[in-house]
Amino acid sequence: MASYPEVLEYLSALDYPAGKEDVIREAEREGAPPDVLRALRALPPVDYANGTEVARSAGIDAAPEVSRSQRAAQARDPHTRVSQHLRGI
Repeated sequence: MASYPEVLEYLSALDYPAGKEDVIREAEREGAPPDVLRALRALPPVDYANGTEVARSAGIDAAPEVSRSQRAAQARDPHTRVSQHLRGI
């Protein structure tokens, strides 16, 4: 399976916004491996604003080392994006 950094690596020279065909063409031009191309060919046919949108739309997880239970715990915590020193305010 393709990784998040791998997808971004093969799309680093792409000018955005870009459509699905542009994304695939760029990855092929950069010599992306079959698993990356397979993930990109499964993309919905829309315009993408940046590489992060492409990777997310391809269903590639940015942090695969985080387990499903850890993600669920983060989602339940209402202060996940607040600095520690601000949580008590």
